[in-house]
Amino acid sequence: MLWLLLLFIPLHAFAATEKDEARARLLFTEVRCVQCQSESIADSDAQIAGDMRREIRADIAAGRTDAEIRKELFDHYGDYVLFRPRLTLSNLILWTLPLLIVGVGGVFMFTRRKNLVESTQYALSDDEENKLRIIMKKRD
Repeated sequence: MLWLLLLFIPLHAFAATEKDEARARLLFTEVRCVQCQSESIADSDAQIAGDMRREIRADIAAGRTDAEIRKELFDHYGDYVLFRPRLTLSNLILWTLPLLIVGVGGVFMFTRRKNLVESTQYALSDDEENKLRIIMKKRD
C-alpha cells in the first residue's frame, strides 16, 4: 500500500509545478519589459526580462500571490511595468479627460451650428416683400 502512495506523490508535485508554471506564464504576459517597452517579458529576449521572469518564478515558488507579485513589480519599476495599470485617480483622469474634451467640443459644435442656422434666417423688409409678391403674381 505504501508503494502506491509513493507513486502518486511525484505526480502531485509535478501537477503543482505545472500549475505554478502556468501562473508564471500568465504573469509574464501581463508584465512589460522595461527595456523593450512594447513587449511583454514573455516575448522579450532582453536580459532584464529574463531576470524578471526568474524573479516571478522565485516569488511563485515562495508562495506569494499574483497580487503580491504585481505590487512588488509596481513598487520596484512603477506603474509603467504593468500592461493593465491600477485604477487610480490620475489614471482615471488620464483616460476620461480626452472623452470629456470631445464631448464638450461636440456639444459646443452642435449648439454653434444650431445658432448659425437660426441666425441665417433673415426677415424680409416691407420693400422686399412687395417685390416678392409682384414676382409671384407674374408667375401665376
